[in-house]
Amino acid sequence: MFTGIIENTGRLQAISQIGGDVRLTIHAPKMDFSDVKLGDSIASNGICLTVVAIDGDSYAVDVSRETLSKTALQGWQVGDTLNLEKAMLPTTRFGGHIVAGHVDGVGKIAKIAKDARSVYIEVQIPSELMKYTADKGSITVDGISLTTNAIKPDENIVCLNIIPHTAEMTNIARHWQVGKAVNIEVDLVARYLERLLLSRVNDEQTAPKNTISEQFLAQNGFYL
Repeated sequence: MFTGIIENTGRLQAISQIGGDVRLTIHAPKMDFSDVKLGDSIASNGICLTVVAIDGDSYAVDVSRETLSKTALQGWQVGDTLNLEKAMLPTTRFGGHIVAGHVDGVGKIAKIAKDARSVYIEVQIPSELMKYTADKGSITVDGISLTTNAIKPDENIVCLNIIPHTAEMTNIARHWQVGKAVNIEVDLVARYLERLLLSRVNDEQTAPKNTISEQFLAQNGFYL
């Protein structure tokens, strides 16, 4: 589990093909590896990946074909800057929102413009994910917990304002440009709320109908 508050950025150092899957080596000289062990999770551009090797300031992760097919990772290149966040601890300050690191879809940067000291960004997301968005709601873009300032449902657009600190602490200032593919994770609470409501509707539709009638009461001695 993560919070969407980026701790460090790293550089994609190597991409290796291994038996149909992919192994990534990420160089992160600013990251503290003292509390990281093999098998721990680190979110890389919002994708929860398991550490399989640590070598000095670098670590390696294996990526399955499923992850490759469902995320923007397939477009990554050596030298790319990645947003990194270690899995949260019970004592972690919860500065963002609940992030699972399970990417729901791939979006695209549609617009970037200056807005005073901030950066105004529009991200086009898959149409099926729009129902999970709301004005002033939370969304994760490339692992960054962000607040949606507004939504444009007809265009499948979420509108964001990025403050200077967030832009500098992530790969936004150096790497985001119009047309760039980004990983999208919607609010976990919205997904589970939808599941709960759908289950309730299904239960109501499949519940036994009330079949009590005068004939039933008479047959069972309640009605003469």
